[in-house]
Amino acid sequence: MDFNLPLLKLSARDARGLAMDAVTKAASGHLGLPLGAADVGAVLFGQALRFNPEVPRWINRDRFVLSAGHGSMFLYSWLHLAGYNLPLEQLKQFRQLHSITPGHPEFGETDGVECTTGPLGQGVGNAVGMAMSGKMAMARFNTAEHTLLDYHVVALAGDGCLQEGVAAESASFAGHMGLDNFILIYDSNDVTLDAAASKSQSEDTALRFKAYGFDVETVDGHDMEAFFAVFERAKAAKNGRPKFIVARTQIGRGIPEVAGTCKAHGEGGVKFVSAARKALGLPEELFYVSPEVRGYFAEHKAKQVAAYNTWLATYTAWKAANAEKAQLLEGALAHMTPADLSAKIPAFPAGKKVATRSAGGEVLQKIAEAMPLVLSGSADLHGSTKNLIAGVGDFDRENPLGRNIHWGIREHAMGATMNGIAYDGFFRVSGATFLTFSDYMRPSVRLAALAKLPVFYIWTHDSVAVGEDGPTHEPVETVSSLRLIPNLDVIRPADAEETAGAYVAALQRKDGPTALSLSRQDLPLLDSVPVETRRQGVLKGGYIAKKETAPLERILMATGSELQHAFTAAETLGAGTRVVSLPCFERFDRQPQAYRDEVLPPSCRARIAMEAGVTALWHRYVGDSGRVIGIDRFGMSAPGDTVLRELGMTAEHFIKVAQGVCTENGACDLDDTVALVDAACGT
Repeated sequence: MDFNLPLLKLSARDARGLAMDAVTKAASGHLGLPLGAADVGAVLFGQALRFNPEVPRWINRDRFVLSAGHGSMFLYSWLHLAGYNLPLEQLKQFRQLHSITPGHPEFGETDGVECTTGPLGQGVGNAVGMAMSGKMAMARFNTAEHTLLDYHVVALAGDGCLQEGVAAESASFAGHMGLDNFILIYDSNDVTLDAAASKSQSEDTALRFKAYGFDVETVDGHDMEAFFAVFERAKAAKNGRPKFIVARTQIGRGIPEVAGTCKAHGEGGVKFVSAARKALGLPEELFYVSPEVRGYFAEHKAKQVAAYNTWLATYTAWKAANAEKAQLLEGALAHMTPADLSAKIPAFPAGKKVATRSAGGEVLQKIAEAMPLVLSGSADLHGSTKNLIAGVGDFDRENPLGRNIHWGIREHAMGATMNGIAYDGFFRVSGATFLTFSDYMRPSVRLAALAKLPVFYIWTHDSVAVGEDGPTHEPVETVSSLRLIPNLDVIRPADAEETAGAYVAALQRKDGPTALSLSRQDLPLLDSVPVETRRQGVLKGGYIAKKETAPLERILMATGSELQHAFTAAETLGAGTRVVSLPCFERFDRQPQAYRDEVLPPSCRARIAMEAGVTALWHRYVGDSGRVIGIDRFGMSAPGDTVLRELGMTAEHFIKVAQGVCTENGACDLDDTVALVDAACGT
């Protein structure tokens, strides 16, 4: 392969200039990595990576992930030079309103950006997930006659990424799973934002990754020929070991006043840029790219397009010979869901009591049969979360066709690698743990919502009914805190049929993640409500579960395990009582106003809600005159039924509040364990 060192060096110079000019113009940004890793970027984008800027989501491209997302001008500069739809004018709008060059790379905003990075270490986890996806996809779609997929996943990370726990969890998992299609480049410059890296670390990072099971090589990151040789060896080695390249670089290279120091990390070098540009041989023209570099990348792009066209001929032949595989692949990439998915899930036997986690396990089996690219994993809790898919095997280095993923006790990595699988686009992935431990996953969940990834979470043991394990394992604030994340659907089903609807809702959603909050304890089936009413009601987020048979006097609202108490209370409260199930606030809020008013008529102000959790978010549904029964404190250690009674999660309390047993000052006469937030009685 030709290696044009002079032009690659010139490209690195121009990329440094683009970064300097963009950060200077914005008066904001990070210069250290774009300058320090420019030589690595020249080799990757000018020589070593396979991609097609005209088809940025080509399924057999090499994936490049900038885990150190603060160095976004590194990525933007190279995407621009490589010929992606990222015009020079957008580099001039770096970090400005409505530009496609935001402060940190965002998936879906800029062609060539593989994932939303910024929170350090997340990109490492995302890249591991992409590499997992690659192994799974290659095993399913490649044939003896046609190699459809053979891509690599390459991530660039710095000290900040590798100090974060998510990167450690993800790397350990990658080594154990033998992801030899994953190459992690460590931009090793001995500097963090505050100080020299020696202030906060003294480990031998290379030995750490060797212990994880990586092949490790160290190279001068400014020696392009040496780096290219190491990188090519990493791509060529199919030995069941991911690759870790320690690229020794100088942060802020090109600005002598700050190079090699923590001052180079941000925009501290801006005041020296004018002299630095001259020293690099750049002309006075800002955002300059030399004709030689333009010509080199135009020629390189033409080669990449030609390689893509060769692959396209392979794809056409593969598709003709493998119609079923092709239909499966194309449907997966479009996030297709069977139109009759709900019908494929049998109704649960009437009168049955079943925990929604167990019901979810049964539902998942039918979904997995109907959708062969659905994956299910757990953070070492399959026996409790009930989401092991039967008869499909476990994913590991020996069995890339397995559909159950054993992440071990690595919730943070589970969330980040799930995102990576979703970014790759072939599979619909779910991951499970106890609801309380969703907090370990929170950064990844937030990013999934931001990036609109259609993943779904199976979070069980969803209330104080966990019981004997005590308050450390009893979520009270968790469901509400998850509801605060924009674009995350949180569904807390009340029985097995609502659970079926929740799973269908999660699989049908294409524009964001869904959280399923499921019970540990058995719950009765609400057989008085037709099966389809319950399932379809979940799809709408809320519905009338029991309609009044006399003029409407009050509305009882609940979700999850508390809905049963609303039904029981309604029997005592009389014919003017309506029961509304609100399993998903977010879906309900997306319904037309007419539907929401039909379910919750504005004229009826006597509204009482119950949920085994904090009360604050319910007020927009109960209104100023309504009441909320909840748990605004931590739980306790005792049998689950005892804890629920002690904390007021009973039909009796529902009745008492609804009847408006009030004192003169308007506070209802209830145990302190029942949270009553408004002063008005509501009746």
